[in-house]
Amino acid sequence: MDKVIVTGGLGFIGSNLIELLLKRYYVINLDKVTYSSNFYNTKEFVKKKNYKFIKYDINNKKIIKIFNKYKPVGIFNLAAETHVDRSIDSPKSFIESNILGVYNILEAFRVFSKKIPKTKLIHISTDEVYGDILFGRSDENYPYKPSSPYAASKASSDHLVSSYVRTYNIPAIVTNCSNNYGPKQHPEKLIPKLIYNILQNKPLPIYGKGTNSREWIYVKDHCEALIKIFKKGKVGNFYNIGSNKNQTNLEICKKLIQLANKNKIIGKNTRIKFVKDRPGHDTRYALNSSKLKNELRWSPRISLSNGLKKTFEWYRENNDYYKSIPLNDIRKRLGKTNK
Repeated sequence: MDKVIVTGGLGFIGSNLIELLLKRYYVINLDKVTYSSNFYNTKEFVKKKNYKFIKYDINNKKIIKIFNKYKPVGIFNLAAETHVDRSIDSPKSFIESNILGVYNILEAFRVFSKKIPKTKLIHISTDEVYGDILFGRSDENYPYKPSSPYAASKASSDHLVSSYVRTYNIPAIVTNCSNNYGPKQHPEKLIPKLIYNILQNKPLPIYGKGTNSREWIYVKDHCEALIKIFKKGKVGNFYNIGSNKNQTNLEICKKLIQLANKNKIIGKNTRIKFVKDRPGHDTRYALNSSKLKNELRWSPRISLSNGLKKTFEWYRENNDYYKSIPLNDIRKRLGKTNK
């Protein structure tokens, strides 16, 4: 059985990706185990014979020993600090993980890939590198214009990967995905936070006036796209991954309220509460994913309404998930002010 490595596999997207990869690969999960890592996310396959977890920091200079030992045919890099608000409060950890960590992976991979020519590195990034897209949609040739320290750190790592492809001829691909949602997402993010507050009969905080628009994609659709890109994508290419469907934060909140009303679990305190906006909050993200659709024949399968229903039901049925996270991580407001 071929082996693949997933970095950051205890996180939201990483754990969902591993679930799919286990159907045909031996998966090695490398995770530093930070606040957003959660063993709850991997409990259903932790005992599988083709799964192995290793606590590991991608900044460890000896990571090439892991590559050499397991000889993976693919490496999916999902190890990253991802929350914009946290990057506003403390950019340093984003520089360390998202830039220096990627540099360390690249240095090891350029040596390893010479020994295993069939291997491939998939570097997972974000649509936030493009910055505000007030009109139309950004394709892979759109210039980067990141607004937050988080987006800037991911843009830097994307450029690093691209430079190593050109300079050292490493077999790597960069993907840029829109806003993910679904099961196992840390409740510092909008949708799981709103669901948590609904279940706890608490107000629903929305930044500013709630008009910020995002392109929402169900996490399993994203993961299926990553696997297709790994199998059939062209080395050195960038691929946007999106749903082509935008919704404002306020619209998402209202849809979740409708789901709660339908399930008769809305409380008297569950009302929309507009709060102070985050500094530098981008107005709109929107991807053009036609390259992925036309070249690799990929399209998202889960509609927003169905995806939100699946997500809501998962958190409701897995209430222990919230219990596995410190309450302060759920309730604390981050990114209020510039420092």
